[in-house]
Amino acid sequence: MICAAAILVAGGMLFVQSASITSRPTDREEAYLWRHAAQFCIGLVGGVAAALLPPKWWFRLSPFAFAAVAVLLLLVLVPGIGTEVNAARRWFRFAGVSLQPSELAKLVLPLMTAFLIAQRSRMKVPQLLRGPLLMVPAGVLIPLVFLEPDLGTSLFLAIGLAVLIFAAGAPLWRFALFGSAVIPAAIALAMLRPYQWERITGFLKAWADPQSAPYQLRQSLITLGSGGWTGTGLGRGWQKLSFLPEPNTDFVFAVLGEELGLVGTLGLIATWMVLFVSGLKLLSRPGIGRFRRLVGVTLLCQLALQATINAGVATALLPSKGIPHPFLSYGGSNLVVSLTALGMIVSMAGLERVKTTRSEDAELSAEPEMLTGPHWQRVAIPAHSGVGR
Repeated sequence: MICAAAILVAGGMLFVQSASITSRPTDREEAYLWRHAAQFCIGLVGGVAAALLPPKWWFRLSPFAFAAVAVLLLLVLVPGIGTEVNAARRWFRFAGVSLQPSELAKLVLPLMTAFLIAQRSRMKVPQLLRGPLLMVPAGVLIPLVFLEPDLGTSLFLAIGLAVLIFAAGAPLWRFALFGSAVIPAAIALAMLRPYQWERITGFLKAWADPQSAPYQLRQSLITLGSGGWTGTGLGRGWQKLSFLPEPNTDFVFAVLGEELGLVGTLGLIATWMVLFVSGLKLLSRPGIGRFRRLVGVTLLCQLALQATINAGVATALLPSKGIPHPFLSYGGSNLVVSLTALGMIVSMAGLERVKTTRSEDAELSAEPEMLTGPHWQRVAIPAHSGVGR
């Protein structure tokens, strides 16, 4: 898993430099690379620290981390504190450094929800209220992210929560009921803002009438198509020269497809599959407590899902949404959070140097009752596959 992530990070360094080249080269292209490298260093420190932090500490720090991120999401909405860009207030910016609190929500929402699941039998509330209490962290964080506004990240957090609840054993009929209620609500919310509705209609036009599709989608498909089987060569792509919008962030997958061709895109997908399968293998080992397993699987699925969404947007399989490719896109909060999430997965998988005692393992494994049924086997890799238990 670590080797696959290292390949993705190294590829990110190459393609941030390559995708940042414009038709009139300046010192700005080098600045992108150095900023990305600086963010990588910060993320590497965060990832190593997260990997070395024992799971018992993640368990105990979950409520405090949740409270801190909730406060940050509240503060970023305050004019004069949060920075507004294109009618969205999502960032803190100070002395050239930016922080996007919604990225931190991707870490703390699984932590806090898994914490409540592990503590479910100890809650001094009626049995009927224990289930709804599990939704309190999502009920706090997701609306705050939506108010920025950031519909895409809000839906992403909801999907990550669904993965965690499914792995914890919730029955499938609840997901069907949840989906039937969320999909119309998401469409209705998108209609409230014209630019969000234009993304959906533009996505449909890309298949019905490609000539009238949004400019960025057309350019992305042209970029991918011009790469052919083996690509034009690293650094020799043409579409990034002021034709393809956001080539080093949202559409870095298209640049990779142009310069390395179909072989390169399939290689990237294979690398992600290795990272995902090896991560599931580590998290499927016996002796890993429920809290650790739920958090690790959710974070792993979120990384893979984010990469899938980014590739889906670049290939016009999904509506346009500004979600960067983990490890590969130009840095910032996303790179730091992705590396930290990887470190947390390593910690939850039990590879930390600080060993827990039996009493601490019992605390993390204290899973009184499943939400309904044991669905973990559906998420983990079957033992007979030879990959994991």
